[in-house]
Amino acid sequence: MKLDETSKKPDETRGPGRRLHGAIAHRLGTDILSGKYAPGDVLSGEVAFAEELKVSRSAYREAIQVLTAKGLVASRPKAGTRVLPRDRWNLLDPDVLGWAFAGEPDIEFVRSLFELRAIVEPAAARFAAARRDKDDLKAMKEALTAMRRHTLTTDAGRAADRDFHNAILAATRNDALKVLSASIGAAVNWTTQFKQRSRALPRNPIPDHVRVYDAIVSGDGAAAAEAMNVLVDLALEDTRSAIEDRDSLPPVGASDALTGS
Repeated sequence: MKLDETSKKPDETRGPGRRLHGAIAHRLGTDILSGKYAPGDVLSGEVAFAEELKVSRSAYREAIQVLTAKGLVASRPKAGTRVLPRDRWNLLDPDVLGWAFAGEPDIEFVRSLFELRAIVEPAAARFAAARRDKDDLKAMKEALTAMRRHTLTTDAGRAADRDFHNAILAATRNDALKVLSASIGAAVNWTTQFKQRSRALPRNPIPDHVRVYDAIVSGDGAAAAEAMNVLVDLALEDTRSAIEDRDSLPPVGASDALTGS
């Protein structure tokens, strides 16, 4: 495999060097999250890796710096770059979540994401019902409108879905909860994409979001929390069903996985 430093990527503003080390980080991160490299394994040295992929050693080093910042690896002189134990990984980093879902995600990890959502999002909806203002409600309503227009089978629809959940976290007026918005949004996005890899969504989840919104509009915290709890539970059931379906299908390559939703 050769990574071309001059190849065109969607984000042309970042420059070819940044795109290249991002592509290397994506490949290595995906390999680590998929288990190709296990904790304790030593990665190929920068010379060997650079020669294998026909990339510069500096691009490889920058990619390793990215992985180091996310807790996946540690580099030491003479000892090389070693994969760290899983409990050191920043699993809620949006990039790491993307790497986890680039291949076949671990079912226990998927379950843990939904458990996190089940803890955080109903409470956030309860707070939002008590603390939201007209701007928050406008943001939620606009996100719902975009979700209906584009549907969750499109990038635009899934972006609107993330916007809806982010608007709820913003409406809590809780800075600690708002810090989780990128992680929650990434979890929503990747699990939605995963559910659609082998089939269409089994049901339309937008009405579940509308029930959350209506409860927040009415200021009913208990109803908002319950509606969000149902939304997360149903999303988990859809995901479990998708995993069962995929167990009977041939493995999907990483390039195919990234195009699904």
